[in-house]
Amino acid sequence: MTVRTRFAPSPTGHLHVGGARTALFSWLYARKHGGQFILRIEDTDLERSTEASVNAIFEGMSWLGLTYDEGPFYQTHRLTRYKEIVAQLIEQGDAYHCYCSKESLNEMREKQRANKEKPRYDGRCRHLKDQQEGIDAVVRFKNPTEGVVTVKDNIKGEVTFQNAELDDLIIARSDGSPTYNLTVVVDDMDMELTHVIRGDDHLNNSPRQINIFKALNSDVPIFSHVPMILGADGGRLSKRHGAVSVMTYRDEGYLPEALLNYLVRLGWSHGDQEIFSLDEMIEFFDITDVNKAASSFNTDKLLWLNQHYIKTSSPEHIVDHLIWHMEQQDIDLAEGPALLDVVKLQQERVKTLVEMAANSLFFYRAAKSYEKKAAKKNLTTQSAELLADMLLRLSALPEWKTAPIHDEIESCSVDNEVGMGKVAQPIRVAVTGTTISPPLDATLELLGRERTLGAITQAIDWIASNEPE
Repeated sequence: MTVRTRFAPSPTGHLHVGGARTALFSWLYARKHGGQFILRIEDTDLERSTEASVNAIFEGMSWLGLTYDEGPFYQTHRLTRYKEIVAQLIEQGDAYHCYCSKESLNEMREKQRANKEKPRYDGRCRHLKDQQEGIDAVVRFKNPTEGVVTVKDNIKGEVTFQNAELDDLIIARSDGSPTYNLTVVVDDMDMELTHVIRGDDHLNNSPRQINIFKALNSDVPIFSHVPMILGADGGRLSKRHGAVSVMTYRDEGYLPEALLNYLVRLGWSHGDQEIFSLDEMIEFFDITDVNKAASSFNTDKLLWLNQHYIKTSSPEHIVDHLIWHMEQQDIDLAEGPALLDVVKLQQERVKTLVEMAANSLFFYRAAKSYEKKAAKKNLTTQSAELLADMLLRLSALPEWKTAPIHDEIESCSVDNEVGMGKVAQPIRVAVTGTTISPPLDATLELLGRERTLGAITQAIDWIASNEPE
């Protein structure tokens, strides 16, 4: 048997981290078993489905590197097929037209509630033989009324439902459009899916879907219902807990492998290992090892992983992702040093690519102003003398390299009988506008002689124009 899994999001919003984890688990299971991973867009909710949401799904999947082998398939392109199946189920006696009005259904449910019964369709149209003209009927699946349905679940084990508790669900609306529980069965059947991995909010749909599979004489896929992701406060993960969109994490400076590593560990483990390469995820992942209980999202843990991946990834890989963040700052990379060299200086010092980008701006455009606190402490009348001394020393350097630059800073501090910080910090503020930079000597080498001397001159002029009268 060739393993075939799928990710089937509804394009009604962004790609949520919960959906991304489901996609990851499905992708890993297919890759581990040498199977196929399919992308299906469940877009039959025409009022809520948008092209922007479809593109957000594609963008999120691409950024995470979750490539699909088949698709994307769109349910709106398969409406004829669904109508064929509805007609087939009616023909073989497994579905029927229901002519009940909303008013009669509401009245029925009110009586059931009054009798302390579970509100459910009572099957009053189930045995009608003649169609009623002039009424837009829905089509209901004729669910078995006896026996049980057992969902064989790789995570939750066997879960049994009584058929008597399942009413005859609508599989086609009065306008002929299909409903979710029908379309998902037809798609999974036609696409020959062997394993369905999805959120456990779909568990209650499974017995209904299994009965439709059986009515269509189709093999039932093996289910795995993944527990939900909770926020740190134990509530269902939502915007109040921080970012929930996959691409928001991209925007906030996370690497995709950091998010993938974090998501795979939400509810799954392999011994005490915390860091997993993609190849290790494929090798070690098993859906049967996923916990039955919900997992809590911990942003601090994700940030720790991101810092690890920034430190340990190749500088070339960081450049590939940092370019986007630099572009968001309207930076022209031709106006400064090679971004690869900038990354090498920054890798050990930052937790996110947003932080790295912000700390790298001065390499590509001169600081337009100085941080108020940094300037007050470091750009003073006293530091102006040290800056002027360093301007002469650096101007005379025969070789613009890290070691000679460091030697001149050290000599200046010795000759002026001050600590090196008294010399280095004013230079740092002069070139960056802040008190933050990689090691100053390496920073100045990369910044270049002309830019460095210009920044120091500008700082000296700024001090002169801001001296108290």
